[in-house]
Amino acid sequence: MKLKTRLFITFVSVMILPTIFTTVAMYTMDPKQVGEMQQMFLFIIFVTAAFLIFWIYRAVSVPLQKLQEAARNIKEGNLDFELKYEADDEFGQICRDFEEMRQHLKMNAEEKLQYDRENKELISNISHDLKTPITAIKGYVEGIMDGVADTPEKMDRYIKTIYNKANEMNILINELTLYSKIDTNRIPYNFTTISAKNYFDDCAEDLSMELESKGTMFWYHNEMTEDSKIIVDTEQMRRVISNIINNSLKYMDKQPGKIEMTLKDVGDFVQVEIKDNGKGIEAKDLPRIFERFYRTDASRNSSKGGSGIGLSIVKKIVEEHGGNIWATSKIGEGTTMCFVVRKYQEVPIDE
Repeated sequence: MKLKTRLFITFVSVMILPTIFTTVAMYTMDPKQVGEMQQMFLFIIFVTAAFLIFWIYRAVSVPLQKLQEAARNIKEGNLDFELKYEADDEFGQICRDFEEMRQHLKMNAEEKLQYDRENKELISNISHDLKTPITAIKGYVEGIMDGVADTPEKMDRYIKTIYNKANEMNILINELTLYSKIDTNRIPYNFTTISAKNYFDDCAEDLSMELESKGTMFWYHNEMTEDSKIIVDTEQMRRVISNIINNSLKYMDKQPGKIEMTLKDVGDFVQVEIKDNGKGIEAKDLPRIFERFYRTDASRNSSKGGSGIGLSIVKKIVEEHGGNIWATSKIGEGTTMCFVVRKYQEVPIDE
């Protein structure tokens, strides 16, 4: 019952009804009976008022006590409780709002804890992965300083190794920088309307030369039925393809490695498939590969290192383009990454 209804009932019971009854009694009873009736009314009013005050006090004190206890818990940092008060009155609504606030606070606290854990894991991952190229660079530089690279061939090999290790460090640092921008929604997108066929043809041409230099076979198939246009950030979309390819190379366990890229027309979308012949991903891991910091291989070595955020970056960029990404895989046979980008639809202008 609403508090204002309780107060109205109290007012009517204590003030109006006795007044009406006394007035009626004065005109219908003799004076002696009226005096006795007034005394009895005073007693009834006293008892009624006491009962009604207790009734209202209980309606107010119980929820206030619960709210006070809940506020104390929140003040002490304890959010693992539940505020229950089911009455259909003003205090019931306040308690429900307070409980909803507690749930939001708990959710935010858990998200912050998760965020802090992920940041610590990211720093740990990056720190660990930076140690490997730094140690290698230091070793090869010491080798040059000590005269170990005493032939032009050795010197050339040492310098190329130092260069490659420096590139690995640069990739890790760039990945960390991009992640921080993604996490704060500050990726500087520059969308352009371009031909899907021409764009992915150019990407495939660059990939062909890059993978050939790494001893990996590459095939490209264009199955587009028409030369559709897409709206993409060309740099970020290349990052998507590059991250997927790098992930395939990272877990490649066969020689020669094989990567196949296929461009398809699927209605309102352009679909890109990137298939490899790597080790594959277990079914239990497949739904989680796009999560931040998730690794199917928990080992920390130079061949399978990385920050663990490459595919989460891919997912974020694809979704920011209005698309979707998924993967299929078979252990021992390889993995296929698929993502779609929405086609550009020209809006007809009414004449």
